[in-house]
Amino acid sequence: MPHSYGYRARTRALFARAFKTNGPVHLSTYLTNFKIGEYVDVVGNAAVHKGMPFKYYHGRTGIVWNVTKRAIGVEINKRVRHRIIKKRIHVRIDHVKKSSCRDSFLKRVKENDKIKHDAHVAKLPVPSTKRLPVLPKAGAIIKSKGQVPETCHAIPYEHLV
Repeated sequence: MPHSYGYRARTRALFARAFKTNGPVHLSTYLTNFKIGEYVDVVGNAAVHKGMPFKYYHGRTGIVWNVTKRAIGVEINKRVRHRIIKKRIHVRIDHVKKSSCRDSFLKRVKENDKIKHDAHVAKLPVPSTKRLPVLPKAGAIIKSKGQVPETCHAIPYEHLV
């Protein structure tokens, strides 16, 4: 058989639906609202052939730059050799889902704002809201209770024969 270089070549596993998720697309997929500037994940849905993204964009995260009747425009960064190019593609809503990449960041912003507001209300200096790396564990003293510590050594190699 000749080798294939088609548009969907070598995508058998890439576009395969997950176990027990085959069948028609759920209605909630079409009822999701997308706004310009939101982060979305491009995930090709093999049940819908129309408006499917090229295999490179499968699993990529981008920003919505255009919203049309049945599709949305997504801006995705693509690395081409030594540079990063912003690619603008249109993808049907079936192949896009809202990204959770900014959820932890937005949650942290809300918590920091609350800490700053509470300090302002209590007329205290604003504490630092910077994230700190995990510090090393504190040292401890182990008491031997009269027992002498035993030193362990490796057993020397001996011929068995």
